[in-house]
Amino acid sequence: MTSIPQNLRYLPHTLDTRYHAVKTYRKGASVAFICRRYKVSKASLMRWNKRFDGTKESLKDKSHRPLTPHPLAHTEQEISWIKNSIKRNPRATLIEIFYKLKTNKGYNRHPCSLFRVLRKLGVFKSPKTKKKTYTPKPYDTPTDLGIKWQMDVKFVPKHCYTGKLPDRFYQYTVIDEASRERFIYPFKEQSSHSTVQFLKMAIQYFGYKPQILQTDNGFEFTHFRETKRRHPLDLLCEELGIQHKCIRPRTPRHNGKVERSHRNDNRRFYQHLQFYSYDDLIKQMSAYLYRSNRLPMQTLGWQSPIDIRKALLGASS
Repeated sequence: MTSIPQNLRYLPHTLDTRYHAVKTYRKGASVAFICRRYKVSKASLMRWNKRFDGTKESLKDKSHRPLTPHPLAHTEQEISWIKNSIKRNPRATLIEIFYKLKTNKGYNRHPCSLFRVLRKLGVFKSPKTKKKTYTPKPYDTPTDLGIKWQMDVKFVPKHCYTGKLPDRFYQYTVIDEASRERFIYPFKEQSSHSTVQFLKMAIQYFGYKPQILQTDNGFEFTHFRETKRRHPLDLLCEELGIQHKCIRPRTPRHNGKVERSHRNDNRRFYQHLQFYSYDDLIKQMSAYLYRSNRLPMQTLGWQSPIDIRKALLGASS
């Protein structure tokens, strides 16, 4: 006889439990006695008795997958769109696949639904979770264009350059915090001269100048130590009426928007980039800038920076 310890409220419904419960019932025991002895419900006992054919295997759990698909599930045509898009763009990210399907095929699903389908197809693997060691404080993001820009510079990876001359290239980036629209341009040197030239190009690209320009403490943006000589970027900002704000040293998270955009550049652009000259890099980077500013972002409610800029300009006019 199976005894139940006093500290357990029920016996697990294992295969042996089901088998002995049904056998005891077929020997003539009452339903109340079996339910009380094995801690099972009457409905479960009747269901097992109906399936029982004398073997334990008949009492195993069957698949719980529904016989018919959900009415709102992806259709076969949408699944074929997704598979064909993956075949044509094997290196594309989730947002790039979503953007291509939305613009070319009229795909109107939510990006999270697309992610679940891609996970089932084996395109994405679940990432390893990391323990958070830092809790970010609330950040006041501007809601109007031209309030604050974040500027930074990154080194273009050497493996992307296929030319013969030993050149080094640097990507300058500026992002508007309200719309997340960016402007990027490559330079051959990381210097104050390149910074001043890039800021003038950015103002011409956006069509307006910011009230605040936020940078790190790099030598191309400011003099780290106090000197009598003023930095060229500070002189240009003073001339244009822009407030130059430097973040606290060794805290790149304070420039998090532009830093995150650089991480996206590594995945979407530099991981597959090959260029043979400086002019070729300018051409490819310009095409990538046009495409990246039109990709939807989760932080923008799955709208693109260009859409946000048009909405803000329409609201202000």
